[in-house]
Amino acid sequence: MNYLSNKNGFLGVDNKFSFKEKVLVIPFGLEKTVSYGGGTRNGPKEIIKASHQVELYDEELNCEPYKEIGIKTLKPFKIDKNIKKALKKISKINEKILEKNLFPLTLGGEHSITPGCIIPFTKKYKNICLLHFDAHADLRESYNGEKFSHASAIKRCLDYKNVSLISFGIRNISKSEIPFLKKNRSRISIFWAKDKPKWNLNKFKKLIKNKNVYLTFDVDGFDSSIMPATGTPEPGGLFWDETLNIIKIASKNSNIVGADINELAPIKGFNSYNFLVAKLAYKILSYKFLAK
Repeated sequence: MNYLSNKNGFLGVDNKFSFKEKVLVIPFGLEKTVSYGGGTRNGPKEIIKASHQVELYDEELNCEPYKEIGIKTLKPFKIDKNIKKALKKISKINEKILEKNLFPLTLGGEHSITPGCIIPFTKKYKNICLLHFDAHADLRESYNGEKFSHASAIKRCLDYKNVSLISFGIRNISKSEIPFLKKNRSRISIFWAKDKPKWNLNKFKKLIKNKNVYLTFDVDGFDSSIMPATGTPEPGGLFWDETLNIIKIASKNSNIVGADINELAPIKGFNSYNFLVAKLAYKILSYKFLAK
């Protein structure tokens, strides 16, 4: 595996800083099935660029988490135009990372990356819980004739029988997805955006307790007022502090084993959205390794 230098990688740490890495960041700007706004192929590059402006000290955790974690970033590489081959590629990369007992954080790209990302986890763990932040349920069997569409990402993950699902922020679902949802209530829990004032996070804590968890974060899970830089923005979504609280609960009560962040479509001149995602990535890693 080829890595970027510390200075050019995620967070832009000084090249003189030496560490034993626990995390590998994978830039994977797959963009094949977007159905409204485009630009997700540029997401990873802009997240890494913005991360160089993220303050390394975390006032909540009272430390510089990167020193405790150790983060390396893979050099960008060619992504196959065939979506099945592209997903096989990210699956192989994550498999190698897991063999090294490291934590993979994939920066997309569109949400269709997730079924490829989780394949090695479905093999390594008897059961894996998908913690899913999104505006959309992504439970369609296919979309525009494509079985591996971003609109089918979570459905493809649930093709693996040992995968269960907890979703937060869903506020857009098609009629065709409802029968599958009803049939699979035993392994799908949705915290609907419309019910946010009534969310019972103690219930969430019990649902996730002691589970092996893969976290997948579609940035359109955020309210469109703070995250318009995505292909399918939706009003009525998550805000910053409540999102971090959910991730912190998961970090304290479960074993987060891998993650991806996807669907950032950068808008030229509006760097705050790229910065938000970069800080989210740093927070996910910080909570994972230090929140307990």
